[in-house]
Amino acid sequence: MKLAMVGLGKMGANMSRRLMRGGHGIVACDVSRESVEALAREGAEPSTSLADAVKKLSSPRAVWVMVPAGEATERVVSELGGLLSSGDVVIDGGNSFFKDDVRRARELAKQGIRYVDVGTSGGVWGLERGYCLMVGGETQAIELLAGVFRTLAPGRGAIPRTNGREKKATTAEEGWIHCGPPGAGHFVKMIHNGIEYGMMQAYAEGFDILKSAANPALPENQRFRFDLAEIAEVWRRGSVVSSWLLDLSAQALLESPDLAEFTGHVQDSGEGRWTIQTAIEEAVPADVLSAALYARFRSRADHTFAEKLLSAMRKQFGGHVEAKTVR
Repeated sequence: MKLAMVGLGKMGANMSRRLMRGGHGIVACDVSRESVEALAREGAEPSTSLADAVKKLSSPRAVWVMVPAGEATERVVSELGGLLSSGDVVIDGGNSFFKDDVRRARELAKQGIRYVDVGTSGGVWGLERGYCLMVGGETQAIELLAGVFRTLAPGRGAIPRTNGREKKATTAEEGWIHCGPPGAGHFVKMIHNGIEYGMMQAYAEGFDILKSAANPALPENQRFRFDLAEIAEVWRRGSVVSSWLLDLSAQALLESPDLAEFTGHVQDSGEGRWTIQTAIEEAVPADVLSAALYARFRSRADHTFAEKLLSAMRKQFGGHVEAKTVR
């Protein structure tokens, strides 16, 4: 399938590359001419504007938007609404708030334009590992894009099949799922990221306790000096707390045992806040996820080793760099 990719940052560019490797055609579109030209050298068709990108597609046209959530996404989707026609599809693969998806889908539907929201997880590793995709939209639009999702997703790979799955074969085993109507994909991704906050915080606090066991203020017979990289490594192998986040922690601790290059200033990108807001609306207790979000707020004023490990994990899986200024 041929589609336009709008936004060629860390995620958009690598997703384009993975799609091209899978035989799909990509029309590259970005405000940065250099980014467009770089992807064109790898086989993408360059465009000079959104209008130009749309002209290079055949009906039904599909445009994947990978720009920052909020104002930038609103602007691009609004402009596409004036360029596309009935039957065409707009895909928002960023980290939009699900309520914005519901509104945008309703507005585009008046023109017959279909809207698909895709919660995308995989970070800077997605090019090789594949992307976990949580998709919202109407069934016909999802069917049109199924080949695209299948190419982006990791596939079954070497992950053992869940017992009983042979009786329930779905695309979830491939790494992508149609969650429901517009907004459902980003809703599921929002909760995914809220859980991510909690898991990261648990690892960070646990390793902080291990590191602090060497505190000279402790009684000598209760004092231990642990090699954190070695502990992370042994936990990766057969432990019930093993995970990709632990893999990334092990890598970060091996590269820099004291994480000296990190200040511990930890940003939150929005989904954690939306998760807590939604939990409040649903009257669902979310003690751990709330605490994890508040810990990130605290990190901007008081940095501990736990916050440094949080920063290290964010850099490992998403290429996130700490803010240079602390407010």
